[in-house]
Amino acid sequence: MSDLPRKAVTRTAKLAALPLGFAGRATWGLGKRIVGESAELVGRELQQRTADQLFKVLGELKGGAMKFGQALSVFESALPEEVAGPYRAALTKLQEAAPPMPTRTVHAVLEERLGKDWQELFLEFEEKPSAAASIGQVHHGVWHDGREVAVKVQYPGAGEALLSDLNQLSRFARLLGPLIPGMDIKPLIAELKDRVSEELDYGLEAQAQETHAEEFLDDPDVVVPGVVHQCEQVLITEWMDGIPLSEIISEGTPEQRDRAGQLLARFLFSGPARTGLLHADPHPGNFRLLPGGPAGDDDWRLGVLDFGTVDRLPGGLPTPIGDSLRMTLDGDAEAVYELLRAEGFVKDSIELDPSAVLDYLAPIIEPARADEFTFTRGWMRSQAARVADPRSPAHQLGKQLNLPPAYLLIHRVTLSTIGVLCQLGATVRLRDELEEWLPGFVQEDVEDTEHVADVTEESAAEA
Repeated sequence: MSDLPRKAVTRTAKLAALPLGFAGRATWGLGKRIVGESAELVGRELQQRTADQLFKVLGELKGGAMKFGQALSVFESALPEEVAGPYRAALTKLQEAAPPMPTRTVHAVLEERLGKDWQELFLEFEEKPSAAASIGQVHHGVWHDGREVAVKVQYPGAGEALLSDLNQLSRFARLLGPLIPGMDIKPLIAELKDRVSEELDYGLEAQAQETHAEEFLDDPDVVVPGVVHQCEQVLITEWMDGIPLSEIISEGTPEQRDRAGQLLARFLFSGPARTGLLHADPHPGNFRLLPGGPAGDDDWRLGVLDFGTVDRLPGGLPTPIGDSLRMTLDGDAEAVYELLRAEGFVKDSIELDPSAVLDYLAPIIEPARADEFTFTRGWMRSQAARVADPRSPAHQLGKQLNLPPAYLLIHRVTLSTIGVLCQLGATVRLRDELEEWLPGFVQEDVEDTEHVADVTEESAAEA
């Protein structure tokens, strides 16, 4: 019997207490306003108290509560420093750990899935988990052939806990809005719910991880552990050491931060082009820095873990993303507007000023304009504040834009990755990665296209 279902009443009670606490603090804030304290100071203090309670509760739970907390944690860069600072450690904890599953439960799952003699499959198996996440925990072991392995064991009842938590959280999503300025929480929770069944299927995860492992097998920059064995509720992969990205964020050198940021951007854009899959869970707990990059032992590679959530993009990232970025950089307002309308970002029933749309997009794509760009928390906060302020033109225009379902996960992954880059404070040559990997970002030369067509026709004629 899993801890998760048995404690369902306790879990629901803890999550249900959140909106009551939020409402109480809102009343407290109103009282402070009445006695003359400034709206800005009261708002900041209210935000800080809300963050304190939210992250405390989410950190105590597995399932959907922790999954939501991990997704939220990458947007920490958008929070005002006085709110984010005191809770950065709590956010990091959400990315890396959860209370462990009892040893007897782990053994019961392994016996049921691998057989009564499961221990004979391992030369070593560490009872204490090395990592714990929202739906499972990882144990270090040595496989019978001598390979070091990571044994991921799914919590029994994890699916029910995920859905129950996310349903509960969605009921008061509106109250969580002030935590992350400019971000609508409800679609994030809805999208996490849509991914639950995929993440629970370790067979799908094994396929996605093996696809990446084969593609990046000899890559000098990116390392993906291979799959050793998979069955229901158990996934065994090659073990990977390295420095967790959360440690680089908290105490890494400038060189480590920049290298990690460059490789993170490279993986974001090269992964779909090379595998037809987008790794869709880019929080720092899923990445490591490993020594031994192209420049030798003092250089670094990026280790990538957890392929439970992926977006399937057979042709790579959609070409309209690259087209719209290029057109925005070129200042072609009419072309950008028509493309956004054609792709469904602007609904047929709405008319917008193309130049206003360009003004809305231009600051967001600033990192793609320069040869290199330093991502900072200050920059992230300024973007969030620009979109969140109800008085700003950006806020008014943003409310009229639409996010088509096909772009929902891509949008979240991109935003999350940018959030991590800002946590790193990394200086990144983003434009290089876009030119190399993003379809449509570099416009094909008409003469080159015609030349290719001519060569193709000549070859066909000779055949």
